[in-house]
Amino acid sequence: MSGKTKDQAAILQKLGISQLNPMQEATQNAIAENDEVVLLSPTGTGKTLAFLLPLIKTLDAGLEQVQLLILVPSRELAIQIEQVIREMGSGFKANAVYGGRSGSKDRIDLKHAPAILVGTPGRVADHFRRETINTDYIETLVLDEFDKSLEVGFESEMLEIIDKLRSVRKKVLTSATQKVDIPDLVGLKNPEQLDFLDATSNRLSLQLVTASNDDKLSTLVQLLNHIQTGNGIIFCNFKDTIQEVSDYLWNQNIDHACFYGGLEQQDRERALIKFRNGTSRLLLATDLAARGIDVPALDFIIHFQLPPKQEEFTHRNGRTARMQQDGTAYLLKVKNERAPDYIRDVNEETLNQSAQFKNSEVTTLFISGGRKDKISKGDIAGLFMKQGNLTKEELGMIELKQDCAFVAVPSSKSKQLINQLNNSRLKKKKVRISQLN
Repeated sequence: MSGKTKDQAAILQKLGISQLNPMQEATQNAIAENDEVVLLSPTGTGKTLAFLLPLIKTLDAGLEQVQLLILVPSRELAIQIEQVIREMGSGFKANAVYGGRSGSKDRIDLKHAPAILVGTPGRVADHFRRETINTDYIETLVLDEFDKSLEVGFESEMLEIIDKLRSVRKKVLTSATQKVDIPDLVGLKNPEQLDFLDATSNRLSLQLVTASNDDKLSTLVQLLNHIQTGNGIIFCNFKDTIQEVSDYLWNQNIDHACFYGGLEQQDRERALIKFRNGTSRLLLATDLAARGIDVPALDFIIHFQLPPKQEEFTHRNGRTARMQQDGTAYLLKVKNERAPDYIRDVNEETLNQSAQFKNSEVTTLFISGGRKDKISKGDIAGLFMKQGNLTKEELGMIELKQDCAFVAVPSSKSKQLINQLNNSRLKKKKVRISQLN
């Protein structure tokens, strides 16, 4: 347990949220009144906060055991949920465990049991086998993006985990898709179902862009020049295509970050950090980015290649036009390319040839100290504003990790800030400050 537990009003104030959206309000009430809840809502609408707020109220602050288990399909989602819980400042310890993370780090974190454990089914099942986690006090189970966990082959691990949970009283399942059956292994009897999947569809505009000369790459650049501003994801079906598109964009001096399964975990995390804080306005990605990652509401997405299945098309489009916001999905194809049968109600986009895509004017700086050094976001903000002379408006997003931190600053001042602040002291640690490439 870390400090006193906070009530909901204090948590929302800390997060800078004045009002919950309709989905979050409905989810709060449903979880408070029912032991089984299935929530269907598009990716990025705030599902994590929707289920965490009411479930944190059920935890016992005096019990130093795992009480809430959240199973997720990917490392990114595990890290994201852990981060949200930390930012809530609820007073309850939370840890994320997932494949690709060292077992020794897990053992250190789990030595003092967290109240909330977030993890991928493979890693959680492994801990259950090793008996590093006491399952006796786990009364609540959340299966976040449960259909994705089944899709990526975690069914046997999920069955193994659920079989060992003898004390579970409350179950919450979430998904961003409707066409999915709840597996028998979950053991739901009479769940309350909330469906918010149609809440954003009427705000999404589908625009078709046809390459005039059968050259998709040059047409992509023309489209980006036409769009000019805003943040978006360019979806490709294969990592080889991403490499090809990335090389072409760099040659055209269009800044971007890349995100796909073949990248090292650290590179994937840092690509998302740069995209979140505005250093990269474009994320070039496979369907790994279609759901389960924490990125801001997007102004547009581009299908450089259309996915073979309608379901992935829907998930990709769900990254934009979220709750109460408009968004555009651009479909890129060559002249004789046949669009999949699921493509309907698309408008032809006429490109403005004289416009120019605007790269970001923000740079990410890396700081070699983090949470384990007792460094807070406030410490970092103080350093950059007092010694670096940045205004509150100039200081961008700060992301604090266990052993490092990242801060967004104006590109025009990044070199000056590095010269001024490198080797400064934060708390008791002398930190290195450098540009994140």
